Amino acid sequence: MNHRSFIRQLDGKKIVTAIAEAERRTSGEIRVFVSHRKIQNALARAEKRFVELGMTQTVARNAVLIYLAPRARTFAVIGDSGVHEKCGDASWTEVCSHLSHGLKSGSATAAITAVISKIGDLLAAHFPPALGDKNELPNQIEHD
Repeated sequence: MNHRSFIRQLDGKKIVTAIAEAERRTSGEIRVFVSHRKIQNALARAEKRFVELGMTQTVARNAVLIYLAPRARTFAVIGDSGVHEKCGDASWTEVCSHLSHGLKSGSATAAITAVISKIGDLLAAHFPPALGDKNELPNQIEHD
């Protein structure tokens, strides 16, 4: 799928709202990135973009990136070291399965917002909101 058409079909307001709602339940951070590139390895690109977006700079190392590459028809979901330590591989497999199924069944916005909520549940279980917690990363959809 064309990168621009994919972005045009997304309801950015719903996605940003879903991020804000999920983050209200946790001290964790969630970001969405859409790449225009036809990549070979979504995980490697997501890891690189994770660092470039400053996501390793959260206090509790509890950020999660949903990286989508529509031209390559692939995606990756990665968490920082603090998240991965608490959630483990099984959680990521489940999240990725939900996102894959959701994207195949039609609405990318619905699939992304559902996965944001699921990630919010995972983060809330391990990283409850802290007193004086602040939003460490912007909630908007990023793209290149």
